[in-house]
Amino acid sequence: MTPRITVTRHGAEAQPVVVFDDFADAEALRDDAGFLSFASMGEHYPGVRAHVAAAMLRPMLATVAPVAADVFGLHDLDVVDAFYSLVTTPPARLAPIQRLPHFDEVSPTRLALLHYLSPDQRSGTAFYRQRSTGFESVDAARLAGYRAALQADLAQHGLPDPAYIAGDTPLFEQVARHEGRFNRAILYRSNTLHCAVIPPDMALSDDALEGRLTVNTFLDGRTIS
Repeated sequence: MTPRITVTRHGAEAQPVVVFDDFADAEALRDDAGFLSFASMGEHYPGVRAHVAAAMLRPMLATVAPVAADVFGLHDLDVVDAFYSLVTTPPARLAPIQRLPHFDEVSPTRLALLHYLSPDQRSGTAFYRQRSTGFESVDAARLAGYRAALQADLAQHGLPDPAYIAGDTPLFEQVARHEGRFNRAILYRSNTLHCAVIPPDMALSDDALEGRLTVNTFLDGRTIS
């Protein structure tokens, strides 16, 4: 199977997102996930996770590596972390930080690869702009300004209601949305502001074969000058 690859750019910063359709052996990944034990890992992800074995990642990395070099200028990719992930937290139980767009890392050499494996294709991933600063990504130089602006915005507007983000909010403007089609993967910089799109009636199951299953792989590369 040869993936169909599309490169898109969104927002004023023209941040690239690479879309891979028919990305990998999705059924093999789902079968593998079905044998694993999932658990909560950290306070930010609204669900449970299990580690992905390196052998399962190798074919995907072979597909991604030349694209990462061409689009992002990053070579010699290393896997920082890789998880099977299931969203399981009901909207009413979301922590305040889970109701806002987020970034994973401030380094421009970090990439996130998100592979959708759920038969329910109504979810996805959206990208955002912080209204008060205009930031669509947060690097080390922007971090303090982003945090100060967010604190001021929350003081003015209050915390968002307990719900998964759906479109524009008083604090953030949605600048792009990618549908979570089965066996689609998207590749983007980890420092872009983004959040999962979770429909209100989506099954938030902890069963890997029934829930919103994704593979979340975080990569680091190096630039060649």
